[in-house]
Amino acid sequence: MRRFLNVMIFALIAAFLVSVIPFVNSCKELSDDVLRVHILANSDSAADQSLKLAVRDRVLDHCSAYFDDCGDKNEALALTRAHLGEIEQVAADEIRAHGFDYPVRAEVGQAYFNTRYYEEFTMPAGWYDALRLTIGDGGGQNWWCVMYPSLCVGAATKDKMREELNDGEYRVVTSDDLDFRFKLVEYWEDFMNLFR
Repeated sequence: MRRFLNVMIFALIAAFLVSVIPFVNSCKELSDDVLRVHILANSDSAADQSLKLAVRDRVLDHCSAYFDDCGDKNEALALTRAHLGEIEQVAADEIRAHGFDYPVRAEVGQAYFNTRYYEEFTMPAGWYDALRLTIGDGGGQNWWCVMYPSLCVGAATKDKMREELNDGEYRVVTSDDLDFRFKLVEYWEDFMNLFR
């Protein structure tokens, strides 16, 4: 009986791994193929949160022209780095246009993102390359999305995602029945972060 129980436990673990590992790999592939944007507001005041969204809209609108002819995330990343000063200036101009004098800092780097659920899609937890904009003290609630391919705000339709993502990535971001697997990816990422 004990041998049977051991075999059953092994079979369950193997079946579990066979179903989860491809999902984890698709999540990793997704994080390798997208450029995120992360905007930190100065504070949690209503005015600062509203300003964060205005800066978001202005920067995404400005940057969309960079990515029109990009073939992949690496090109988008290179263009973002090349235009970092310009992006920072666009954000600063928007801040001033709303009557604030906060400094803004734009930088590109790796950042950890938790699983995020949007109306049309879900982005799994993981380490992503990201454009980070810090407004003022950066002490307020933040906002993040996918900058390349352009899946933020109104651009994030399933048709747009179908065009921009491969089959595995598309299944990851659009499936409604994967909540437990997203949680497993978060646990896996938390475990892997212990070794970073």
